[in-house]
Amino acid sequence: MYDYFKGTITNIRMSSYRGASLTLEVSDVGYLIFSTLRTLSKLTVGEEETIYVSLIHKEDSMSFVGFKTREERDVFNILQSVSGVGLKSALQLLDEFSIPELLEVVINENFKELSRAKGIGAKMAQKIILELKDKLINWAEKSTIAIETAQADLPSEIIEEAQTIMLSLGYSVSEIRDALNNIDGAKIKTSEDVLKASLEYLSLKG
Repeated sequence: MYDYFKGTITNIRMSSYRGASLTLEVSDVGYLIFSTLRTLSKLTVGEEETIYVSLIHKEDSMSFVGFKTREERDVFNILQSVSGVGLKSALQLLDEFSIPELLEVVINENFKELSRAKGIGAKMAQKIILELKDKLINWAEKSTIAIETAQADLPSEIIEEAQTIMLSLGYSVSEIRDALNNIDGAKIKTSEDVLKASLEYLSLKG
């Protein structure tokens, strides 16, 4: 129903009894939007921002949840598809892990690492991995998720496709970043070139 709101940040609450949130004024209307501390730390009161939102509709209430990127919003929605993962738990996971880190943990089935997030026990972590691994891999293959690298001259879609494949192969975010920062960008033309060069680098290093 809603994709994003574009307006001015008028208030940021890093904590409250209802959770961390912001107020975004759009055409003289202030929208209360719940979010993560990770997102709120990147916002400034008085600045104009685009916030990607989800409307959470319960029997007795409706709430907006929002993020600076569409990818965070999409992963929040995917997390919500797991029975037992509510609004607060999904936000705790996205506060504890960046999107690449969360993909890495789920794809590698590291339930102990996932249970680091507040309110996520070992059983829930295992359930999340079981239900979301394939969904997150499929989502990552179609998304614009990117791990920051020094390869600024290469088209982002080439880097992102190679990153997704390496994550699915079980490489960590730090390993992928290291490989991408050490390949010769001048010799790269396709995502296959990125993947080949990165895997060669990692095999030699390992």
